[in-house]
Formats: sequence, C-alpha cells, structure tokens
Amino acid sequence: MTSTNSTVAVVGCGYLGAVLSAVLAEQGNQVIGLDVDQAKVSQLNSGIAPFFEPEFQDVLQGALASGKLNFTVDPKEVSAAQIIFICVGTPQQAGNSAADLSQIWSAVDAIAPHLAESAIVVGRSTVPVGTAAKIEQRINQKTGRNYQVAWNPEFLREGLAISDTRCPDRIVIGTTSAEVERELRKLYQPQLDKQIPILIMDVPTAELVKVSANAFLATKISFINAVSEIAELAGADIVALAEAIGLDPRIGNKFLAAGVGFGGGCLPKDIRAFISSGEELGAAESVKFLTEVDQINTRQRTRVVTLAKKLLTDLSGKKVVVLGAAFKPNSDDVRDSPALDVAHSLHLLGAQVFVHDPKAIESARARFPELSYQSDLAAIFQDCDLVLHLTEWSIYRELDPVAIGSIVRNPVLIDGRNVLDFGKWRAAGWQVSGLGKKA
Repeated sequence: MTSTNSTVAVVGCGYLGAVLSAVLAEQGNQVIGLDVDQAKVSQLNSGIAPFFEPEFQDVLQGALASGKLNFTVDPKEVSAAQIIFICVGTPQQAGNSAADLSQIWSAVDAIAPHLAESAIVVGRSTVPVGTAAKIEQRINQKTGRNYQVAWNPEFLREGLAISDTRCPDRIVIGTTSAEVERELRKLYQPQLDKQIPILIMDVPTAELVKVSANAFLATKISFINAVSEIAELAGADIVALAEAIGLDPRIGNKFLAAGVGFGGGCLPKDIRAFISSGEELGAAESVKFLTEVDQINTRQRTRVVTLAKKLLTDLSGKKVVVLGAAFKPNSDDVRDSPALDVAHSLHLLGAQVFVHDPKAIESARARFPELSYQSDLAAIFQDCDLVLHLTEWSIYRELDPVAIGSIVRNPVLIDGRNVLDFGKWRAAGWQVSGLGKKA
C-alpha cells in the first residue's frame, strides 16, 4: 500500500473521526486523534472500540500497534499536524430543525491557538452551507493568520464504514487553493491508486454535496413508502411494484424498499437541517417538499403501531416481541431508531414489549429503560401475542417459523421491512402482514 507520510490530526473521535483516524494510520500516516472525552480516549488507546462497526476494532488495534496512531485530550498536540480534520457531531438543535454547531465552534476554539503556520484545516462534518467561511473567519481572527478552510465531506454508511473510508465511491474536496489540493491528493493517494474519482470544487458546493445526497435518498425512500400505502389500500404488492419501477435505469432499484422508514443519526437530522438552511437562504419554497418527506417517514412508524392495534384489538397486557433495536443492521446505533420508536409507542399503549438485537441492547436500554430486553433469541418468543420484525439483521431471516409457532400464544407477525419469506411463515400457520403487502 502506498505510504502517504503525512501527519494528521482528527478532531472529534466519535464514529466518523475514530474510523477516519484508524484508516489513515493504516495507510501510513502519523495520526493524532483529539477528543474532549477522556474515557473515550482511554478506551480507544486501549484498542477497544466504543461502538460496534464491522472490522473497526481490528483496524484500530493494528494502527495502534504500528505506532502510527494515538488519541489525546490535549489540543496542543495538533501543533505537529500538517492536516487537521474537523469531525465533530452536528446534531439537531433542541426545539427546532437547524443543525447545532456548538461542537464545531468548541473544536475551532480549542485548536486555533495550536495550529502550525502551514497547517491545512479541513472540515468533514455535515454542516449547513456557509459554515466553512465562518470557521475560516473565526480561526483567522483568533490566530492573526490567513488560513483557508477546505471541505471534504464524508459518505460513510454505518456497517460499511471501514470499506467506505478505504474505498469510497468518490472523494470530494472543496478548495480554491492549489497547495491544499496537492496535499489532500497526496493524503488520498491510496484511494486514487484504486481509480476512485476525485472531484475538486468550490467550498460551498462541497458543503452542499452530503446534505443534498441525503435529501435525495430520503426522498426516494419516502416516495416508495407513500406508494406502499396506496398499494395496500388497492390490494397491490409494493415489493413487486418496486421491482418493476427499479428496472427503469433512470430510477434504479436501490432505496426502493418500502417499510418502517429510515432513522439514525444522519438522514433525519440532515434533511431537517437542509430545510432550515434553505429557509435561511430565502429558498423556503424549494425545500418545502422535504417537510413532507420527513412526515411520510414518521408516518410509517405510526402505520406499524396502527396495524398492531388492529391485529390485537387491545394491546393492554399483550406480550409483543420487537426484533431489532438499532436503526439498521450491522450497527449498535439506536439514534432515531424506527424500531425503538414503535416499541416505545406500543409500551405506552399498555403492551409488554420485549426487544431483541444482536448488538444494540445496551445502547437501547440506555435510551428506553422502560422496555424489556432479551438477549436470548430462542426464548424471547415464549407466550408472545405479536412479533414485529423492524431491523433487518440476517439472523431474523433465518428464524424457523414452525419452531417459533410452537411456543407463541398467538402466531401473528408484522414484517416492517418486507424481507421475510411471507409464504414460508404463512405455511407454518402465521398471520403475516407488511406495509404495502397484500393481507
């Protein structure tokens, strides 16, 4: 593998920053990971991943063993770095839909006094357009120098973050500086050796790439979910319909899976922040449709709860099993999880809700302690009245409906992801429902 031999600081060592730090060190760079959380830093320096992500812990341990990676809480250590990535979180503000940039400003204030004269500051967090210019102004006011802040948006998919960092589908760099472009091309030479496209553009355009992509994906998901409601009422099958639509090369079949909707720490808050940013820029009418995209997504969760009430009539005291807690498989991330949102709603309606997930039980328990959790998948179905499949882990597709049917009280299943073999479950005596599927 090509060695890039750069010294890099990564500011913010959550999911995004920790993965970037480990992979850049793996590629031969000297990497300093900076975070304000001493417990997290100690954990990372011990080679223990603070979150579940396939391959991450192995890459982390390899990078630490090589001596190329170190995590710290001391901002002075960024003074050795040629390139400083800002990777802190930009969650939704409390009380409105705008992005909360407080972590951005804290990070900027922490590193500004310690930047080397030739340092290159690169934003990687998802931010409203115009943020880079404000960061640049703030750094230059604090340092009395003339830094140019570049933007290099990330496109990580949880569950595939290592491969997405090693081999992204594109590299976007927002800068007007030939020097910055040269240094970032050098840093990403291992990716460029794989013929991965690199796009150099102005900073505002680069800032808009990630939020625009997420808004488009959310729109596509909500479109097929809206059609699923029509299909259900018309007695049509949304899965067959989506397959037919997806064969049109202008549309494609990705993100046309109808179900309980999207969640996580990115897509929902990013489209809301995009709406807020559009309104601030005077383009409220242009982004108004995204409000409906968001509402359709939320409505899918309500549809599952309504269907559960219809199937059981009275949820009070009924045992309901929810398969899945993470917002998607191969992750322990439960932020804005559709599965947990539905589980909580059923709990409020009086159901005894038991949740299973291969990796996310502890994360879920911390957010929803009122729910019951069961790590034993074989035992969770005992005497249950309703099963909901809401996160499509592969182990759930492998369940034996005959064996489960022998221990449940009521063989009723809602597949909120429309991926189980309905025929197989129905042949085993189950009443199976999906969103946009024939009853």
